[in-house]
Amino acid sequence: MASSLFSGECTFVAAVQTLDRLPPASLSEIAFAGRSNVGKSSLINAMTKRKALARTSHTPGRTQQLNFFKINDAFLLVDMPGYGYAKVSKKMREDWSKLIRTYLRGRVTLKCVFLLVDSRHGLKDSDIDMMKMMDETAVPYRILLTKCDEIKKADYDTTLEDVKETLKKHPAAFPEPLLCSAHKRIGMDEIEFITKSVI
Repeated sequence: MASSLFSGECTFVAAVQTLDRLPPASLSEIAFAGRSNVGKSSLINAMTKRKALARTSHTPGRTQQLNFFKINDAFLLVDMPGYGYAKVSKKMREDWSKLIRTYLRGRVTLKCVFLLVDSRHGLKDSDIDMMKMMDETAVPYRILLTKCDEIKKADYDTTLEDVKETLKKHPAAFPEPLLCSAHKRIGMDEIEFITKSVI
């Protein structure tokens, strides 16, 4: 059973679309990032044991801002905009990219990013772009392979090895990806342990 750290008192702090709206840098921050529809909102809701802390949707690109939540007065959880969805406008993609890059570069309280990757599909070009961005900004990150309950073990093993090999080329990444599932609550204890170790 996981997430006593995540499942206590939770307060919405801010929804940020422009950098001038960022909350003051005070508490440590843990961010969750990933492609649109990777299962990010479902994982955040499972971690915090809330049904709708983060919006879930079958429509990719729903999260369009940085959403900050204060957890137990201990740290801020940051739900980052989904990326890699082609049907949003070019300007919106550029705005999101600028917001994310500037946030990553300038946020001294950002301790770790959990980068969610769908285990059924593996790393996509947009994931690699995000990894390069975090390498450039020297933000530590950990790959979470989501929806692991929806993939055959042989297919997962192949994806796992491919991801491990790619991670060798990315200096800011933790070398081992983490298996997780919001539905089966797999990986929750590990996510909490990592969070406790960095905040």
